[in-house]
Amino acid sequence: MAYTTLISAEQLLALTRSVEPLVILDTSFDLADVTAGERSYREGHLPGAQYLHLDRDMSATKTGLNGRHPLPTREVFAATLGRLGVSPATQVVVVDRQGAMYAARAWWMLRWLGHDAVAVLDGGVSAWQQAGGELESAVATPHALPPYPLREPLVGSIDAASLLKRLGRTRLIDARAAERYRGDVEPLDAQAGHIPGARNRFFKDNLLPDGRFKPAAQLRAEFEAGLAVDDPSQVVHQCGSGVTSCHNLLAMEVAGLHGSVLYPGSWSEWSADPSRPIARS
Repeated sequence: MAYTTLISAEQLLALTRSVEPLVILDTSFDLADVTAGERSYREGHLPGAQYLHLDRDMSATKTGLNGRHPLPTREVFAATLGRLGVSPATQVVVVDRQGAMYAARAWWMLRWLGHDAVAVLDGGVSAWQQAGGELESAVATPHALPPYPLREPLVGSIDAASLLKRLGRTRLIDARAAERYRGDVEPLDAQAGHIPGARNRFFKDNLLPDGRFKPAAQLRAEFEAGLAVDDPSQVVHQCGSGVTSCHNLLAMEVAGLHGSVLYPGSWSEWSADPSRPIARS
């Protein structure tokens, strides 16, 4: 059985005792301290887990116009996955300590390469420990493989020029906190505000108080009623830099609302060009 959205700590514990090929990726990170996630990994991580760094492994070089976490090319990320021992036969589990904030980005990127068997550990490291899982501090040595063989993407994306043409004709969902969405504050990007027509769904609203995702039926009801999602294929997700928007995209997949797409550049790219329209509310 392949896990393709979420996996519970109990399911992962069972999987670690099986003979199925498994790679665990720890994506813990902190935007305010880009070394914090790797430090926490070295202090204690799931047995055998390897570390995947948001800036170093999941982003390309910033130009000032392409956002804070631009996607690398598929070929570059395929080489990274090969180095970590991921093949098409591998079940990949991604985990972090931030409510899947960064794990969801890795989940989306693996699906972007065409890898279906990738799931986020629901509840993260704390759920693993609560289920009786242990942590280790030894840095894992991967069984390196050739670059991952590129397949047809299992997820869609849209660029800024195409999104500009579709404004007013697509459901756009912004995953940032409400005060950033409204434009009350902007601690990271060139301008405050949001893309015209976007509706706000803070990514943390997908979670229960214990850090696990809400039940599928509850998520579906919230997206359909609160955000008027009736055709998932017409939904575009964005956030500040293309990271937490993947959380909303994952939540929609869990809810059975399949086919929405990601605007990877998100607000950090959009707001870097003063010719693009912005809104505040």
